[in-house]
Amino acid sequence: MKIAIIFDGPSALGGASPDLLIVETVDAVERACATDGHKVDRIPVNLDGRWFERVRRGKYDVVFNLCEGVDGVAQLEPAVIAALELLGVPHTGSSAWTTALCLRKHLVNEVLHQAGLPVPRFGLVRPGDPLPTVGFPAICKPAMEDASLGVEQRSVVRSMRALTARVAAMHHRWQDVLVQRFVDGREVNVGILGDQALPVAEIDFGSMPAGLWRIVSYRSKWEEGSDEDLGAVPRCPAELSDALTEELTTIALAAWRLVGGDGYGRVDFRVDRRGRPWILEVNANPDLSPHAGLARMARVAGFDYQALVRAVCARAVSHDRHSADVCWTLAQQLSGVAPAAPARATQAANGTPLAAVGHR
Repeated sequence: MKIAIIFDGPSALGGASPDLLIVETVDAVERACATDGHKVDRIPVNLDGRWFERVRRGKYDVVFNLCEGVDGVAQLEPAVIAALELLGVPHTGSSAWTTALCLRKHLVNEVLHQAGLPVPRFGLVRPGDPLPTVGFPAICKPAMEDASLGVEQRSVVRSMRALTARVAAMHHRWQDVLVQRFVDGREVNVGILGDQALPVAEIDFGSMPAGLWRIVSYRSKWEEGSDEDLGAVPRCPAELSDALTEELTTIALAAWRLVGGDGYGRVDFRVDRRGRPWILEVNANPDLSPHAGLARMARVAGFDYQALVRAVCARAVSHDRHSADVCWTLAQQLSGVAPAAPARATQAANGTPLAAVGHR
């Protein structure tokens, strides 16, 4: 196959502050694909739009999407996926609308809550809005960021005074701030590959210094060797009862299907002191580096990194993609009109779920 790997060009290749972790992940995916005999091109996504023309002209069998934003702006991530969808090129991971939904924590929380899935009480606050009442302790996060950006020890508050101060400080940078009831307990992650859940992992806070909240903060993710990094150690598989593991897996897959997740993803939970799981986040485009959580869970499930990359690519190219004329024929048939239909359209109308029509 001919594969293009796309990634955040300004962040990965910027002269001022290159993100070496992005480059390392691109290197790893490229090695895995090349070892399987595929021709691989790297295409940095920049704001000038040239990447789009390269993909259009490249006639790639699949685009491996490692782009988690453009120039560090997470809100641009769905736009990149939408451009691939516009071109009609198969790509790894979820759709643009799924990614956009999952990036807006208040919206995805409402979707999950309305479906009866367990979400801690939450509210969105913009400048000038009254503060939501969620109880204490509470945690404050940017409503449309990822990678724990904006999450630190001061994000957890115990009083209205502290909540007021934290939200006011965050509004200097972010208009939309999520305020949510903080669940004191264990933090676990359920990875998803295709339609299957991977072994459950846990963040072990046993070495977190006394006096610090047991959370996965920005420092714990990205400041290697810091006290919060050393105090938040991932373990897989998690030491959980069979019943709790089954419950977490069931909830994670239900949440994944609800948001239209595809390819691979991760659902993060807190488990309270009574053993009840609460969804923190549905991540439609989690870190895919060889040392990140998803690869760790995949290894426990028997997938080495090359096998993981191979499975992600295979999922992307396996979808039945309908052309515009086939989709229009199907729409007419399902609207009571019976034009002469291509064989594929007839088959799809008789056997393909409506949700799959026009979906990659």
